Amino acid sequence: MDLFLHYLAMPYLLQGIGFTVAVTALGLGGGLAAGLVLAAMQLSRFWPLAALARAYTIVFRGTPLILQLVFAYDALPLIGLKLSAIGAAGLALAANEAPFIAEILRSGVLGVDRGQVMAGQALGMTPAVLMRRVIAPQAIRTMVPALGNETVSALKNSSLASVIAVEELTLRSTQLASSTFDFFSIFFASGLMYLVLTGAVSLLQIAVERWLDLDRPSARSRVLRLLPGRRPVPATVPAALAPAPMAAGPDPVPAAPRPDRAKRAAAIRNNNPAVEVAGLTKRYGEQPILSSLDLTVRVGEVVALLGPSGSGKSTLLRCINRLETWQDGTVRVGGRRLGFRADGRPVGPRVLAEERADVGVGMVFQSFNLFGHLSALENVAGPLRWVHGLSRLDAERRARALLERVGLAHRADALPRHLSGGQQQRVAIARALAPNPSVLLLDEPTSALDPELVGEVLEVIRRLAVEDGLTMIISTHQVRFADEVADRVVILGGGAIAEEGPAHEVLRHPKNPLTARFLRAMSADRATELPA
Repeated sequence: MDLFLHYLAMPYLLQGIGFTVAVTALGLGGGLAAGLVLAAMQLSRFWPLAALARAYTIVFRGTPLILQLVFAYDALPLIGLKLSAIGAAGLALAANEAPFIAEILRSGVLGVDRGQVMAGQALGMTPAVLMRRVIAPQAIRTMVPALGNETVSALKNSSLASVIAVEELTLRSTQLASSTFDFFSIFFASGLMYLVLTGAVSLLQIAVERWLDLDRPSARSRVLRLLPGRRPVPATVPAALAPAPMAAGPDPVPAAPRPDRAKRAAAIRNNNPAVEVAGLTKRYGEQPILSSLDLTVRVGEVVALLGPSGSGKSTLLRCINRLETWQDGTVRVGGRRLGFRADGRPVGPRVLAEERADVGVGMVFQSFNLFGHLSALENVAGPLRWVHGLSRLDAERRARALLERVGLAHRADALPRHLSGGQQQRVAIARALAPNPSVLLLDEPTSALDPELVGEVLEVIRRLAVEDGLTMIISTHQVRFADEVADRVVILGGGAIAEEGPAHEVLRHPKNPLTARFLRAMSADRATELPA
């Protein structure tokens, strides 16, 4: 034991720890920098860059680190690049770690839900803003354990630097054991030193994970839990903020139309076009989705898209917002071809994002697509700051007003995963409304909800349509809701418009057999019947 303690405090071995840490730091620092470049190249839209990064990954993951160390120390001087032993060891370790770190970074980025990326694009975020505000914060949380593991691996791999005369801890332990023949005590001491170093890395990893934990209670709430009678009480919905109840299922179409329908239709006919779709053709491979589709929606008009699954409703909405490309046809929003220059050539992702923000096309997705790392308030206020340049105070004031309007002021600080489906969709509606869009697209806003939650979301949309006069295109299967809210119904079938016209007229007296079959099927599915 005395010998063990003696070796544990021996300056000769302690100096070896310094070399070990230096080599590890050089290797990890260089590997992280190179890994970022490699990951960006592999995620690039330009295939030559991706191919080059993949080739590097194959070579350096497929050859032993010891060969890379010898190459850096003995081969580079032949071309005039002479490095010190520590410099060569750090370079070799960095080159070896880079592909592993790149794969960790790439998997973290690809692991972020694609729906959130699409939501960020719809809100007008440029690729840089999307990466910094949405993708990176979520990817980092998933990458911390893997990066911690890679740090420990690099620390242990630094022992191979002894082959090029770096007197790190393992080499000095071997030299000392060779002269004293006390192998057990010396290597036990050096093993404990390695354990201390790797343990420090593990503790740092745990600290970072706790710091990034979104569910970690704040210091104030932890203190309150310790005080008698001061335990936090779960918030309840104020009655004044709760949305009015509404039946979940599509009840039969009302017997009489709203008295102002004719007057409203006449007024809308005089408005300018808000959305113009002409000859739109979209295919996935050889499968046609939209076939030479024409549609015009005027300012202040509410159009409901109905039709069987696969008829092209969601694809049409994504094309209007330029979230999808297409083979033929044009789409104009407010008279502008979103995503195209004057000569017809497509613009880049950054310019397209700026155009989306400028034109103002809000979108609500059927899967909510809220940013999982942000609270309800931040989901609404964040894009206002990052895209539209509002101050934090103004953005949060606007966000709180909208959350109050949809009955969720009391849940402003809740994360999406702590909200019900109906609450998440109402936050998504508030987020889409925040920048005052000229057109609001709603893609099956209730399809992912339980039946008892459908009513609260439909009530919010009904208020927007009836009270605000917002231009809206709604993809839905809610027949009663479409009749109550929409000025016009468009029935899609096989990628084309099967029938369109005033909502009440089309739903009560369909002329196309496809429309009639669809409405009968919807009635049978909901155990309701449309009146004759």
